[in-house]
Amino acid sequence: MKRIILTSLILMALGSFVLPAAAQDATELMKAAHLKMYYPADDGTANVSMVITDKRGRTRVREFTILRKDFEEGGEQRYYIYFSAPNDVRRTTFMAWKNPTDDDSRWIYVPALDLVKPISANDKKSSFVGSDFAYEDVSGRHWSDDSHTHQGVEAMGEWTCDKIESVPNGKDYFARKLSWIDQASGLVVREEYYDKKDKQLKIFEVLEIQDIQGIPTATERKMSTPKKENFTVISFADPKYDVGLTKDIFSERYLKSPPSQFIN
Repeated sequence: MKRIILTSLILMALGSFVLPAAAQDATELMKAAHLKMYYPADDGTANVSMVITDKRGRTRVREFTILRKDFEEGGEQRYYIYFSAPNDVRRTTFMAWKNPTDDDSRWIYVPALDLVKPISANDKKSSFVGSDFAYEDVSGRHWSDDSHTHQGVEAMGEWTCDKIESVPNGKDYFARKLSWIDQASGLVVREEYYDKKDKQLKIFEVLEIQDIQGIPTATERKMSTPKKENFTVISFADPKYDVGLTKDIFSERYLKSPPSQFIN
């Protein structure tokens, strides 16, 4: 009898440190989706068109080339963005060193001033070049920043999806987020962010998925801000993976002089 009681107590103690299966599954699904969306292959490049539309239907266009290099799966990453249009932002470059365990480091080169300026990494919700995408949306929100719960399986357009609810582990600009992960590609195809009053803050949608070098790639993405009635669509043209980006490209030297082999 004593052995039975002791065994039961040990199992109960161990059980208190084990997450429920559903919670484990939800976290693993979010991790896998994040890696597929933001860490495909070891590096990548693409030419991007960004169209920003306001509530009156007026549009602004940004065109840029994005370079990405991973140093650790799900860990350190570096981004380089070169703006080619319109003329008022042409030759402007942006660089980010992503560190999931600490604040990101970001810089921008302003050609009119011939000046490289650091950008605060604390305000992740700030608009990226006036669009509905925030800085955090460019490289993705790390799955470990939130606690996840599986909410079942739902159809989302043409996709059959796992629905996940995520709640920030600390104080953040949103109270909860709903994500729909396509079971076929493993990509997040929709996200909805809510505030404490359960009002929608923003909506992320994938409009198109293509197979690029055997990798499912979200080549058209949309971010909407319901309160402002704005939305932004970004389209990726000629995406390529494993092109051989080197670490030195992600430095101040190349902020001022873009690498011609990757920037047209």
